[in-house]
Amino acid sequence: MLGGGGMNPRKMKQMMKQMGIDVTELDVEEVVIRTDEEDLVFDAPQVTKMDAQGQETYQVVGEPESVESGTGGSGAGSAAELAAGDDEPGGSGVAIPEDDVMIVAERAGVSEEDAIEALEAEEGDLAAAIARLE
Repeated sequence: MLGGGGMNPRKMKQMMKQMGIDVTELDVEEVVIRTDEEDLVFDAPQVTKMDAQGQETYQVVGEPESVESGTGGSGAGSAAELAAGDDEPGGSGVAIPEDDVMIVAERAGVSEEDAIEALEAEEGDLAAAIARLE
């Protein structure tokens, strides 16, 4: 879990608890970190969540695979990625993250396809897409 420079892990846990720090191991399948240039995809990483006085910090340990921005993660080939414009006629060219599609679909109570159309029409603006559908 956490290295303590030779300190007994049990003692380290007790000290952290006394300081109000809660550490939790998360069961994670994949982590994707998106940057402007690339996506870093961690398959089956070790993820630790540390909560210290209300401030949550996540530690990701693993070997990332670097992929072109917008192509990483388990959502590859999803409807949201097709909405980027290259694979679907009439696409707007705006890359729409699948999370955004899910948020709009859930909030507006519509299908993913309708959410994608609204997001494309509003150039990715979540609030405008939801307002358009309501």
